[in-house]
Amino acid sequence: MSNIVRLIIACVVMGAGVTLCAFGFWGWGILVFILGGITLLTFFFNENMLLAQYYLRKENSDKAEAVLVKITDYEKQLYKGQHGYYNLLVGLIESRKAPLKSEKYFKKALQLGMGMSHNTALAKLSLAGISMAKRNKREAEMYLKDAAKDDKNKLLADQIKMMKGQMAQMDKQQVVRGGFRQKF
Repeated sequence: MSNIVRLIIACVVMGAGVTLCAFGFWGWGILVFILGGITLLTFFFNENMLLAQYYLRKENSDKAEAVLVKITDYEKQLYKGQHGYYNLLVGLIESRKAPLKSEKYFKKALQLGMGMSHNTALAKLSLAGISMAKRNKREAEMYLKDAAKDDKNKLLADQIKMMKGQMAQMDKQQVVRGGFRQKF
């Protein structure tokens, strides 16, 4: 359902609630007004996005992907502030199947912007992992440094520390043409 339609329905239902209160039907008026408020909340927080986040937390990416597929045109169906989060969720699901293909979603999420800094840090941390897989150390270091800056609540501190350790090991090992590893 389009966001404009949700907004119109919410306004009509809330108006009906106020009207019922004005005519003395307080119980029904308050109930209808609350239902209108819930409909208004779906304008800002899409139910498909909330379900996808729930399934990702439960590590059920198949159900999360099935819920996100229901969003056919995210630019029309989602509030503008959720566009970055949509791309982040799609990138997280895609990274479980094909990590290198998820890079475009994380970059798009950063480009569109996200309100919470730890989500920005998560996108940059994922991009750092993709850069490490591509053996692009400079870009990986840049993303890791930015992720550490954005992780103000230290929610991703362990992952950042682990990835820095992996990067240090990447420095110690260098693959030579013959496939032999040489330690320095």
